[in-house]
Formats: sequence, structure tokens, C-alpha cells
Amino acid sequence: MLIGKRIKEVVNMQGRSVAWLATQMNYERANVYNIFRRKSIDTELLRKLSVLLKYNFFFDLANDFENSDKEL
Repeated sequence: MLIGKRIKEVVNMQGRSVAWLATQMNYERANVYNIFRRKSIDTELLRKLSVLLKYNFFFDLANDFENSDKEL
């Protein structure tokens, strides 16, 4: 799972804008676009995004892990 892509999907699904997310996070919009491109993410940042968006990204990651047959 590309976590940044999933975050972008949730933001779009909720009808939120990049500008809204940037304002809520006290980030520049460029930083939000950077998050959307990430393959991995710091757990504290993911926790903040989960709380802000009221969406459990950790559940998605755990589900992806359980359904993956790829080796590390």
C-alpha cells in the first residue's frame, strides 16, 4: 500500500481540499503534496492525520499487511 496515495484518497473522499488539510496541519500546501507521494510515513504524523480526518489509517496498514504474501 502506498500510504500517501491512501491519505489523498481519504481527503478526496471526504471532500476536503489540500488547502484545508494544509491549514489544519499548519503546513504549506507543498508539504501536503509531499505526504501524498510518500510510500512510508512517520507514525506520529499518521496518528495526527488519522485524528484530523477521523479515519484509522493504521487499520488500513494492518489489513494490507495481513493480506500481503510479499516478503520483506
